[in-house]
Amino acid sequence: MKLLDALSTITEWSDHLLTRFRARAGRLRPLQLDAYRSYGTNAKFYIKGRLLADRGLPTQTATDTRWQNFRSMVRRFNSREVAGADLVAELPDGSQHLVTTDDEGYFTLIIEPQALPAPVAYLWYPVPVRVSRLPRSFRPPLPLVQGTAKVLVPPPSAEFGIISDIDDTVFETSATNILKMLVRTLLSNAHSKLPFVGVADFYRRLQRGRTGQPDNPFFYVSSSPWNLYDVLEEFLSIHEMPPGPLLLRDLGIARPKSPTLTGVTAAAAIHFAHKLHEIDNVLHTYPALPFVLLGDSGQEDVRIYREVVRRHPGRIHAIYIRDVQVPARALLVGPVTEELRTEGVPMLLVPDYATAAAHAASLGLIINQKVEAPQEESA
Repeated sequence: MKLLDALSTITEWSDHLLTRFRARAGRLRPLQLDAYRSYGTNAKFYIKGRLLADRGLPTQTATDTRWQNFRSMVRRFNSREVAGADLVAELPDGSQHLVTTDDEGYFTLIIEPQALPAPVAYLWYPVPVRVSRLPRSFRPPLPLVQGTAKVLVPPPSAEFGIISDIDDTVFETSATNILKMLVRTLLSNAHSKLPFVGVADFYRRLQRGRTGQPDNPFFYVSSSPWNLYDVLEEFLSIHEMPPGPLLLRDLGIARPKSPTLTGVTAAAAIHFAHKLHEIDNVLHTYPALPFVLLGDSGQEDVRIYREVVRRHPGRIHAIYIRDVQVPARALLVGPVTEELRTEGVPMLLVPDYATAAAHAASLGLIINQKVEAPQEESA
């Protein structure tokens, strides 16, 4: 791991040097401030985003070729981040909250608002964020930019929250096959990715629960890098899936913090630690809200969700694991399912979302009606 840490440090240092050189030479693209969808409560907002040079990404369309998608993906990953910039988040109560971007251009803010701003959409509240100062190395001066973070605040009428994986849970990425996963990721866009049959309808029904109102908050937790944020956000919008915070991962090489796993690769350990950390944060933020968890049998979701139940007893209504049709992975689900059954938490390995919906209806989580899959959906 010392070698990986050293490689990460060298990579970051070289990126920063090149970014500063281009800024001094006037060859850096205009800056853009990406403010990601996040979440919070009436008393606390969590805000995350990133400051980087505009990557010049074209609008994604359904007619884009694989070559066009590949070029866009290269631009997403070959980004020029701005470290050490000062940002200001402003609330309607007049309070200002300062933060400085880290080595990868990211910023994270925890704000305690005196009052909620007016929502921009149902359950979503805006927080303007602007750049107040750039590092001294950015000469000639570049225009300062701003963005608006949207914070999800569940209403008191929410029955439960939903935490969902994305890859191989919402659409196919073949995460168990590295080569296939890279091809699917690099050569596709938000329009060419197709959701699994019935997933969008099932998720909308979970969002509406028993009341029929879209009050139940969705959170998407994935080990996909933040570089893919725009693709995933647009995908959810195209297929009318419940909008929610996308809790992704920094692509940089990192040492997993906890827990310590045996018999898995370093990548799997990082995946495990990242998702567990994000899920813990969500459950701690809403201590009175129970949750439904959705994932797949392809990677570590089963063991991650088992640990979630252990850490948060009595908080999980049900767990649905989509079967990726890899027998060796499916065998790992059975023992955990039996273990959770003794704790009163049903975990189902499901072949499709009609099966999951029928079970959720039997638990009284959603209204009992036939799942109608949109015509454009495909396996």
